[in-house]
Amino acid sequence: MNNNCLQILSPSSTWKDYELIDSGGFEKLERFGKYVLRRPEPKAVWAKSMPEQEWAKMADTTFTNGAGFGKSGKEDSGTWKNKPKMVEQWTIGYEYQQLRIRMRLGLTSFKHVGIFPEQAPNWDYIYKSVKQLKTSTPRILNLFAYTGGASLVAKAAGADIIHLDSVKQVVTWARRNMELSKLDNIRWVIDDAMKFIRREAKRGNIYNGIILDPPAYGHGVDGEKWKLDENILEMLTHCDTALAKEDSFLLLNLYSNGFSALVADTLTRSVFGEVKEREFGESVLEDCFGKRLPLSVFSRIKR
Repeated sequence: MNNNCLQILSPSSTWKDYELIDSGGFEKLERFGKYVLRRPEPKAVWAKSMPEQEWAKMADTTFTNGAGFGKSGKEDSGTWKNKPKMVEQWTIGYEYQQLRIRMRLGLTSFKHVGIFPEQAPNWDYIYKSVKQLKTSTPRILNLFAYTGGASLVAKAAGADIIHLDSVKQVVTWARRNMELSKLDNIRWVIDDAMKFIRREAKRGNIYNGIILDPPAYGHGVDGEKWKLDENILEMLTHCDTALAKEDSFLLLNLYSNGFSALVADTLTRSVFGEVKEREFGESVLEDCFGKRLPLSVFSRIKR
């Protein structure tokens, strides 16, 4: 199946622990579990559907100062203004078919909380794809793995998973999520993603699935520089070598504002050529008033 139509995917309404309540005025109002967060959102260029007093009343915490990207290419840090009932850390769950995972959330200085809820459709895809692989214990590599949502899903589906990130603190966070989800035996790797996949390709190590969610900018363990537009082609080329020629899948997710879904699709077409299945599109969140907020683009292939 080669799907040449751009898909628009958003989390299922059955996910009870997440809700985009409203968006607009360069902000979003979201519920994670029982807490409502107000955060900057540069893509929400439209007007809010709810009045300001409702936003102020509903929000348990508000992120202020330094939204967006500074001159260095890094996201500017800021602070959270909490109401008395707000906590610094809490947990939420996610369910899909037989999948049951839990993840710890927390208020970080970069406005992130530990998950990107628009990735839920990709989690579903990973779970289904691992289940469909013919290999008894498929080997999956999760690069730029952050706090491990995709790693948890792959492990729960029966995979032998390598979780790689260059930041020790987020790997520790991911390990806690594994424990909360009552899973074990995820292999943790703190390394530069490009160095790792380059070595794996050279050594002939083969994977049944590769998951990539690279940032626009980043640094490896030893200060290696990552710039998406300059490095993504080389990385995918090594992934092509390390991905099994049949009975395998690759998921590429991109957050860079300059990259469209067609760029992601053309990238994977140019590197991987003809495949059994191909799909691409945008990951969005839809608020309670029907406004759709595009947040990332993806390309998926199956061999």
